[in-house]
Order: sequence, then structure tokens, then C-alpha cells
Amino acid sequence: MSQTNSLIPLTQKTIDFYGDDLTAVRADDSRIYAGLTQMCSALGLDAQGQRRRIERHSVLSKGLKGVDKLSTPGGTQSGYVLRADLIPLWLSGIRVTAVKEDIRPKLERFQEEAAAVLWEAFQEGRLTADARFEELLDQDTDAVQAYKMAMAIVKLAKQQIMLEGRLGDTEIRLENVEERLTSVEEQLSGSDVVTEAQASQISQAVKAVALALGKETGRNEFGACYGELYRKFGITSYKLMPQRKFEEAMKFLTEWHQSLVGDAPF
Repeated sequence: MSQTNSLIPLTQKTIDFYGDDLTAVRADDSRIYAGLTQMCSALGLDAQGQRRRIERHSVLSKGLKGVDKLSTPGGTQSGYVLRADLIPLWLSGIRVTAVKEDIRPKLERFQEEAAAVLWEAFQEGRLTADARFEELLDQDTDAVQAYKMAMAIVKLAKQQIMLEGRLGDTEIRLENVEERLTSVEEQLSGSDVVTEAQASQISQAVKAVALALGKETGRNEFGACYGELYRKFGITSYKLMPQRKFEEAMKFLTEWHQSLVGDAPF
């Protein structure tokens, strides 16, 4: 295993992805990776053959890394991991006919959801796949609001811990935490976020992108497009887009749409 192409895992988790255990790794380069052998095993693919195919690919090869001590369901061993955001690209190159017929629905789930689930495992502590979760988060219910508040508080706590670590100061005042928590609460209650009309514009733009992308892939891309928007802007709902980010979000979606259909309007 090449030392120049290896990484150090900082955190490892086992994720239940529709009944298959996948190894997820947050590495020392701050990126999320997934165990290649576990994914190949779940899909009935030859792991060595897929590794060689990835190594020959100019883009995929940049995200393939070796790990000396990789925790897997079978124990700790050396192995290879693939950067999570490259999983859809890797799987798009696998012919449907290359897997058994009963595995094909699973291949589609991996293509559509695996990257997002691996990423979210480290962002929100989610260790299971739920295909409807992002759609449910768009509902305006007490439970959804409580969930979003809890996730915001978790994020705030992580930021505070990192701040204390950088400063080496165990005497950081409680007022500092309270001020930042108030800021989070204001954002969740509607202050400094997009208006209802702007949220509608964002939603319509995402749907246009999803429809255009779906024509190319032949799949339902709504969840994937919303997920990409949420990851890029660090939000859990398009309704929570910061007001100052509205123009940037629309530009991002417009350029994405144009890359798919040319200059045709939404």
C-alpha cells in the first residue's frame, strides 16, 4: 500500500445502510471516506477489480486512499477507502448487467443515497439510511423544529469545543455561548432567513434542476439536489437559507441548471 496515498482515520463508524454494514471514516484531511471492500461485498462486486478500475480513472484515483488500520465488521485490517462524494461517479460506471438482478435495486440505492448518508453520519449522528428523511424535514411540525434546534445546538457545541481547544482557555465565559445560541434561535425562528417568496424561488429552482438531472440519469433526483444545496450552504431546509446567501444560492442553482440544459430558463 503506497505511503503517499494513505491517510490517517480520525473517527470511524459502522453505518447500517439498508441492512449492509458500511465503514465510514473521517480522515486527517477532514474528508469522509467509505470502505471499498464493504461496498463491493454488498453489491456482489470484485473488490480488487474495482480498485484497479478506480486507480485507472483520473478523477476517482484522487479519492482512493489506503488505511493501515481500518475497523470493519470482520475486525481491524488494512484496506482501501473511497472519498464519499466520489461514490456516485464510481457507481455510475458499473453496468447494471454486471450485478445480479436481485442486486440491481440495491445498486440504485447506493448510487442515489450512499454518499449523503455517509456524510450525514458525521454531521448529525445519523447511522441509518432513511430515504424520506429530507422530505419530512420540509414539514413545519413541532417535531421537525425540535430536531432542527437540537442539531443546531449540537453544531454550536462542537464549534465551542473546537474554539476552546484552539485557545487553550477553559475559562471562556458562558455569555459567549449564550450569545451564539441566541443567534441560532433567531435563525430558526425566521430572523435573518429568506422570505417565503424567496424560499419558493429556491424550491422551484431546485425542482427544475432535479427534473433536468433526472432526464439524464433516469432517476428521481429531487432528494439528491436538495441534499447538495443543504450541504453546500450548511442548512437543513431551504426555508432556513440565510438572507445574505439567497443570491449566491440562486446563482449556484442557475449555473447548475444551465450546465444541464444550456441557457434555457427555469
